[in-house]
Amino acid sequence: MLRLGWFSTGRGPGSRNLLRAVMEEKEKNGLDIEIAFVFCNWDNEEDPNPRREQRQMFFDMVKGYGIPLITKSWKTFRPDLWETDEKEWRDEYGKELRRLTKPYNIDLGILAGYMLWMDDETCVEYDMLNLHPALPDGPKGTWQEVIWQLIREGADRQGAMLHLCTPEWDRGAPLTYCGFDLRGGEYDKLWDDLNAKLEDSTLEEIAKKEGVDEPLFKKIREDGAKRELPLIVETIRSFAEGRVRIENKKLIVGGKVLDSAFDLSAEVDRSLGE
Repeated sequence: MLRLGWFSTGRGPGSRNLLRAVMEEKEKNGLDIEIAFVFCNWDNEEDPNPRREQRQMFFDMVKGYGIPLITKSWKTFRPDLWETDEKEWRDEYGKELRRLTKPYNIDLGILAGYMLWMDDETCVEYDMLNLHPALPDGPKGTWQEVIWQLIREGADRQGAMLHLCTPEWDRGAPLTYCGFDLRGGEYDKLWDDLNAKLEDSTLEEIAKKEGVDEPLFKKIREDGAKRELPLIVETIRSFAEGRVRIENKKLIVGGKVLDSAFDLSAEVDRSLGE
């Protein structure tokens, strides 16, 4: 059985949906995992706390599943150090995080909406996966930045990946991914419509005016977002079934180091009924 450590800030519905998707797969389809703990960097006693209600819903869900909940408030931890040296603060917070979680002896950590940067030592000691809304060779940045860059480049494909957390933030090796085409079907018309608008405006002007409601942008986001949960589930399944494993921060498939990320596009599409 694969023992997971689940790290989440519990900000809203997305955090709950991630946990629910994995637990439902475990309960309904026998996903061979145990979530050893959920760690949150809030304890929900902080003020101000505009997401208190959402976070409490997340905490209640965790407890409802019978999963141990570990909290350590980042807001109340060494505020003196936070004000003088953020790097040292992060290192000290990481020591406390590891002290609280090490007894659970996890195989893999999942960053599921965890909004605090991990310290270097925790990235070294734990094998942890984080979601990035792009293909392994795709753009860096937020999902908004990624999609605008894809449109700017006239890209043919988009996707999502899980990468290994390393001290070089957002630069860890891609481990698994799924992709989808940005051409054909409805996409062709959306590209044509955008090109027509570009005859009178720049892409920057369109982005400023329409934002995330620009039709091509919106379609790319929808098709990417709906794959994120299945990708996480299928990645965890691949580890649980022994198809893949991490050894010395390298992905091992079939007893050999895989030089590229493991393609789960077929599994993700199948789970979506596509």
